[in-house]
Amino acid sequence: MYLRPTHHSINMSNSITIKDLARTLGISVSTVSRALKNHPDISSETCRAVQDLAKQLNYTPNAVALSLRQRKSNLIGIIIPQIIHHFFSCVISGIETIANQHGYNVIIFQSNEDFEREKSICKSVMNSQVDGLLVSISKETKSSDHFKEIQKANIPIVFFDRILGDINSDKVIVDDFNGAISAVEHLISIGCKRIAHLSAPQNLQIAQKRQLGYLEALRSAGMIPNKDLILPCDNQHDALEVTRKLMSLPNPPDGIFAVNDLTAAGAMYALRKMGYRIPEDVAVCGFTDGLVSTLTNPTLTTVEQHGDIIGKLATEMLLKRINNKNITFDSETKIVKTNLVVRESTLGFIAR
Repeated sequence: MYLRPTHHSINMSNSITIKDLARTLGISVSTVSRALKNHPDISSETCRAVQDLAKQLNYTPNAVALSLRQRKSNLIGIIIPQIIHHFFSCVISGIETIANQHGYNVIIFQSNEDFEREKSICKSVMNSQVDGLLVSISKETKSSDHFKEIQKANIPIVFFDRILGDINSDKVIVDDFNGAISAVEHLISIGCKRIAHLSAPQNLQIAQKRQLGYLEALRSAGMIPNKDLILPCDNQHDALEVTRKLMSLPNPPDGIFAVNDLTAAGAMYALRKMGYRIPEDVAVCGFTDGLVSTLTNPTLTTVEQHGDIIGKLATEMLLKRINNKNITFDSETKIVKTNLVVRESTLGFIAR
């Protein structure tokens, strides 16, 4: 029996509901609901009639009502330090690729490297009905209590890149230690004998690992680390002053390994202002392989982090947690390998 739409009027100025479809076809709401999903208990004829009418009237399911029934919002939250950084934009791209493939949308929060802001965001997350959270912590973050509160609310968390060591959660990290080793070994291989390191705050594990990699590469080459060549500096602005300080030493560096590309770019700018040639006088290497590495003059040798892969892996891990909330399994840490990208800032160094 073919279902014919009845003559019940529908106010097309309002959103079409499942009740409108049921009333128009003269069948129950439950039948319409199952027909839209091609339920085996509903005949193919009824399914076709319901779906044809839904298409004709531009019916779309009510996302809020659906999420309340399913207790899922299909929304993933992301907390990052700063969205302007190329690395984090790459991570977000990877996150959205996987999230969209599985019917999820993302909402992005920016801590702006502020611990109090990060805690405030976590309170918002508790009220936003996200199904899960992806986090890269701020420079100031030393406590995980605010994230533990989210876990208590049964919201799974996956940390990426900048992580906390005292919280039981899945994590995706960069192989910062070996990435730093490859960068410093490269500087040593071209003849650099006094290599400086511009480092990030040591409460961050990524900063610790990169500095440890720097030290390991020096020791492996029989070079004694010099504390005067290790200075805290992880942004372009500070690099201007710190580089001037380094080059005023009685025995200045002939190579610089910076914790990130923006810091390396700041160091290069300062070197050129002081009349040094890059790389003939001082070779420079960064860490990230963002857009800035190809825009500096000369172009920057750096360590590629593969942000898009990090985003994809973190999202896959989070979706596994979201879809298996009733199953307990051990937390997991995935490590993404880096690779050195050699460019002009180290090619042509003249050893002295």
